[in-house]
Amino acid sequence: MSDFLATYGFLIVTMVQAGLLGLSLYFPLQAGQLSLASPGFYVLGGYVAAIMLTHPALAGLRDTLGNFMFPLTWVVAALLSGVLGLLVGIPALRLRGIYLALATIAFVSVLQVVALNLSITGGAVGIFGIPQAFGFQDRWQYLFVFGPLLLLTLLFTRQLERSRVGRALRAVREDELAADAMGVPPTHYKVMAFVIGAVLAGIVGAMSAPFLNTWNAKQGTFDASIATLAFVLIGGSRSLWGPVVGGALLTAVPEVLRFLADWRLVINGLVLVVASLYLPQGIVGALQKLARPRPPVRPGPAASRAEVRP
Repeated sequence: MSDFLATYGFLIVTMVQAGLLGLSLYFPLQAGQLSLASPGFYVLGGYVAAIMLTHPALAGLRDTLGNFMFPLTWVVAALLSGVLGLLVGIPALRLRGIYLALATIAFVSVLQVVALNLSITGGAVGIFGIPQAFGFQDRWQYLFVFGPLLLLTLLFTRQLERSRVGRALRAVREDELAADAMGVPPTHYKVMAFVIGAVLAGIVGAMSAPFLNTWNAKQGTFDASIATLAFVLIGGSRSLWGPVVGGALLTAVPEVLRFLADWRLVINGLVLVVASLYLPQGIVGALQKLARPRPPVRPGPAASRAEVRP
């Protein structure tokens, strides 16, 4: 077991991390909003953790708090991501569809440019030598960090979907005008979903910086936005398990097929194309459809008369 974790531990943790990022995009989609901003909040959270764990001015605080410094970075990253999500979400969520997607892509690009031009973020080089969380010696031990976060997020999402807020989000997603007419304020719930996704992405970023041991602006790019969206669409955008399955699958396929060299990227692309064409509801949606019992077939009028004929 130890050999398996030593070999595949990094991949397993990365799969869980991808599932969490997919869930951060799942929340705005619950309100019918196509947001691609999650990588921006992810890179922001990573920078918060990297700066707090390496900057000389905070050495005294790190010595005082010890391992409690790591949870503090998560809290600070969550707060900053939530505030920034609120500031960005209020004006951006007035847009819809592809226009909202373009606005959130622009947000990610702006954050990347800012990070590349600040000295505190290390510029284009980034920040290196980030200490390992809680003194972990092996990368698979980060399952003790990312695993509980994934479980808590799934429980939170499940309870949210069953609550009044979840019903309001579905109403906004299905018909915004009808929801507004019924007294459900669309802007309020859209901003709420956007901020929840931003907070989750920020926390994941703060956890990922020690895991990767280095952090730079390449962590949040346009490619990362598209990859995160693919996690949700391939797994299924109408089920909370969809982003987790999609993130795990699209992260694992290139690594499992690494022996095929560059051909593994071709196969990964084929998986995306095939899933998009033949699984419009995603992998989880297709499995749920197969597991759903078929309704009984009622006999037609002719068959009914034949049955009662003496």
